[in-house]
Amino acid sequence: MKVAVLDIKGKETGRKADLSDAVFAIEPNNHAIYLDVKQYLAHQRQGTHKSKERAEIVGSTRKIKKQKGTGTARAGSIKSPIFRGGGRIFGPRPKDYTQKLNKNLKRLARRSALSLKTKEDAILVVEDFNFEAPKTKDFIQVLKSLGLENKKSLFVLGDSNNNVYLSSRNLERSEVITNSELSTYKILNANNIVLLEGCLEGIESNLNK
Repeated sequence: MKVAVLDIKGKETGRKADLSDAVFAIEPNNHAIYLDVKQYLAHQRQGTHKSKERAEIVGSTRKIKKQKGTGTARAGSIKSPIFRGGGRIFGPRPKDYTQKLNKNLKRLARRSALSLKTKEDAILVVEDFNFEAPKTKDFIQVLKSLGLENKKSLFVLGDSNNNVYLSSRNLERSEVITNSELSTYKILNANNIVLLEGCLEGIESNLNK
């Protein structure tokens, strides 16, 4: 599949990038996408939630009132969950939310997500660029030239580029990553994917294994 290569001003360079049909034009597997996104979101959870149960509350152990004759229910401890300040019944405990997925399934999910974006004409190929210094206004100008200033965009670089990354860091709707950081969630969470020429070989190499 041939796609026109643009420059940072949004103009065609006259060159074409060859996108692999095995990565950008497959029949999407929705269940693979679901599993990969579910795993990604699960891994964002710290799992450190915790509340104190009855045995962990610090308090007196004496019997707070006599067993009979009060006209109310029996009570043996101020730490009982029915009293204010007592322990919590079946409260949350620390938990590991890690989920395991087959590597081939994850690759299939990413290929499916990229294929969906290709069908939506939401993938742009831009020639590699750099900034002399980190400047947010320079990155904003690139977004305007590509018609992405009001859209969620994901820029995928071949190698880490500190100036480009720092220039985009303050922008809520834009994210810059390298091809090794590409995930199904990030692909689907963006309205448009901007692939720099230098990342294409790496993406196809990683997803065609």
